[in-house]
Amino acid sequence: MASRRTLKIAQAVREVVAMSLLTDLKDPRVEHVTITGATVSGDGRQAKVFFTVFGNDPAKERKALAGLTSAAGFLQQKCARRIDARYTPKLQFVVDEGAKNLMKINEILQRERMANAQAAAPPDEIPPSEEEEEEEGEDTDEGEEDTSAEEDPSR
Repeated sequence: MASRRTLKIAQAVREVVAMSLLTDLKDPRVEHVTITGATVSGDGRQAKVFFTVFGNDPAKERKALAGLTSAAGFLQQKCARRIDARYTPKLQFVVDEGAKNLMKINEILQRERMANAQAAAPPDEIPPSEEEEEEEGEDTDEGEEDTSAEEDPSR
C-alpha cells in the first residue's frame, strides 16, 4: 500500500497537470485530454500520469501522448512549485486503458441485454394495436353478463 505522503504527491501531480492543461498549455495536440489519475513511486522520483482522449481514435492518443511528453518539463516545473519535497517526480504519461475497457464492457452488456430481451419475447406473439383492443372490449361487453358475483363463494 502506498504511503500517505506518496498519495498526497500523486493527488497534487494530477491536479497540477490537469489545471495546466486547461490554463497554460496551448498545444493543439493536447486538446480533449482528460487526466484520470496519477501514481508516484515510493521514493517520489517517478510519477505516472494517466490520461484519456475524447473519442476512440488511436491516432489522437498518439498525438496527445507526443504533446504531453514534449510538455513534460514544463509540467514538472509546475509540479515542483506546488509540491514541497526533496525530489520533484519525473513525469511519464500513459494512456488510461481502464476507460477503454469500461466502454468495451458496456457495449458487451448492452448487446447481451438486447439478446436476452429478444429471447424472452415470443416471436409469434405480436402485441395487439390499440384499435384491436378497443374492438375486443366492445365485443365482450355486448353479449356477456357479469358473473363475478355468482362465482365468488364468500358473498
